[in-house]
Amino acid sequence: MLMPNLLRRPAGAVFCLSMLLAACTPTPINPSPTTRYIQSNPNLRLQGIPPLPARIADEVARYTDFRGHRFADWHPLRREMLVTHRRAGGDTSQLFRIGSPLAEPEQLTDSADPVASASYEPRAGRFIVFERSSGGNEANQLFRLDPESRATTQLTDPSERHDLQAWLHNSSLMVVSSLPLDKTAVGGTRAKVVTRIRLIDPLRPDAGRLVAELDGGGWYVGAVSRDDRRIAMIRYLSANESQTWMLELGNGQATQLLPQPGSTDQATHFADAFTADDKGLFIVSDRFGEFRELMRYDFETRSLQRMTSNIPWDISGLTASEDARLLAAQANVDGRDELRLFDGRTLAELPALKLPGGSVGSSQFHRRLPELAFSLDDAQGPSQLYSINPLTGQLDQWTRAHAPPGVDPSRFSAQQIIRWPSFDGRTISGLLNMPPPRFSGRRPVLVQIHGGPEAQAKVGFMGRYNFLIDELGIAVIQPNVRGSSGYGKTFLALDNGHLREDSVKDIGALLDWIATQPGLDASRVLVAGGSYGGYMSLAVSTHYPDRIAGAIDVVGISSFVSFLNNTESYRRDLRRVEYGDERDPAMRAFLEQISPLTQADRIKKPLFVVQGKNDPRVPYTEAEQIVAKLREKDVPVWYLRAENEGHGFARKENADFQFYTTVEFLRRTLLK
Repeated sequence: MLMPNLLRRPAGAVFCLSMLLAACTPTPINPSPTTRYIQSNPNLRLQGIPPLPARIADEVARYTDFRGHRFADWHPLRREMLVTHRRAGGDTSQLFRIGSPLAEPEQLTDSADPVASASYEPRAGRFIVFERSSGGNEANQLFRLDPESRATTQLTDPSERHDLQAWLHNSSLMVVSSLPLDKTAVGGTRAKVVTRIRLIDPLRPDAGRLVAELDGGGWYVGAVSRDDRRIAMIRYLSANESQTWMLELGNGQATQLLPQPGSTDQATHFADAFTADDKGLFIVSDRFGEFRELMRYDFETRSLQRMTSNIPWDISGLTASEDARLLAAQANVDGRDELRLFDGRTLAELPALKLPGGSVGSSQFHRRLPELAFSLDDAQGPSQLYSINPLTGQLDQWTRAHAPPGVDPSRFSAQQIIRWPSFDGRTISGLLNMPPPRFSGRRPVLVQIHGGPEAQAKVGFMGRYNFLIDELGIAVIQPNVRGSSGYGKTFLALDNGHLREDSVKDIGALLDWIATQPGLDASRVLVAGGSYGGYMSLAVSTHYPDRIAGAIDVVGISSFVSFLNNTESYRRDLRRVEYGDERDPAMRAFLEQISPLTQADRIKKPLFVVQGKNDPRVPYTEAEQIVAKLREKDVPVWYLRAENEGHGFARKENADFQFYTTVEFLRRTLLK
């Protein structure tokens, strides 16, 4: 784990859906008595969305059931995988066991909520511990699962959010981090943000031992020493700064290792594995240059030995064999992750493995067998799982992605990397999917902006979006504006604080570039995005209202001040580093000035807003306040809210309806 999976209401009046419906009900649309329409499920709340003809569902049905597999863990003794997967007819990803390459997956869990992650008890695989939250609220709880009886036992206190961070090597104790939840605060006082590190025996969870209480919410376990005496901790402060600490399991004492206390160096330091002799750590850091390198840190000399300075890209993932004699690193080469193998003793890079084409999504060594599992994703299909013996090169495919009947994924086109100059002369890049040649003339463009903001658009499978490309003839561009990861730490910081709107200007420069392309239609461009990408779609709507046909905002920020006030407490300080601290009067004034809610009068084109009611990162009130503001101004706005979702739609029936609505919205704006 190199990049922790960080979790992401208005200052004035809070607008609820019932208020919006009562105050700003759109003009009724009378459906035709001879036309069939799609029925939404009871968990969806719709406002301003016209009846959706059933033909939309019929048209896109072939594109809504692509199903891949996500690796979860190896069985500690057997050659057997644990994976998450959505079965045929299923609504969410559940846990499955695969007994051999290409064997039929055996389902182990069946719940309305998806399984987030899972791992075997590491000594004999007697049971499985998995994480699951409820209704998208991301308040993860841990459960013990008996693989044979399927009996499930909850292990954790629901008043906190829990993550299984690691297992000890020589026992069946797990290292669990826990954070308080705002909903458990008393008398309106928000919970103090303290990360609790505990050792828990899944067979006797009530006998767990508190190891330490660490201030703040950015603490993650990087690795456990082989003698089970110490834990290397990551303290994540921002996308540009993180520290490595050592936590003694015996007395809970925490000591900062990197950077050394008192140092003014701002860099990232991700600890991932102890060396075979416990005398050092394998670290990924950008302290010596623009990109994150693999290094070995020596405890005695406090020195770092660089291992990948010859690779001019970020090391984006790292896994070590149980004895740390082999390391598998992922190099993020211009948006495509490549697997590199290293000798953990000599630190030398080993000959490249012969792998199928595609981008590597994750990798993990078997605890006892010489075998490395990894996932591959490409334009022709979602995640497929493989394993390779790094000593012999023997490759086995474990899963095949499912494609719906009537769709040939081999015809899906791969993304092209495009580049354009921005307002300050800096080069910005992105990914372009062009429609098939049968679509003639200049094509309409959907600009799909990633979230984060420090995420990155990477090459891979486009899923449902292949319908837009192959059937509707829409070109899709995924820009990596300044602030995106993968292009160096300077580029990553170019949108921080007062530089926030420079990333919006990168989209303005993209609109200029589109106008120069003979195959693209600059008069028909729509912007869309999720989370921070939702903010970007709103911001583009305020900055360039006459240059777009409309916008789609999915769980996006409409006001930075209300967002920072109301996001979950354990995330707030991390987001303040990125966006600015709203408690500072000057920064607060700036954040209010640039927020789309403040500039809503500039929005002229139709807007489609999508939100999960249980979102802990961007609370649903961010959506409702921008919807209410635009209703006041008579701007066409569609609003879709799911009562059983959080930061994006995880349930297939909800995601399908969102896509049906998206297709209709595109037809009425971009394709009009």
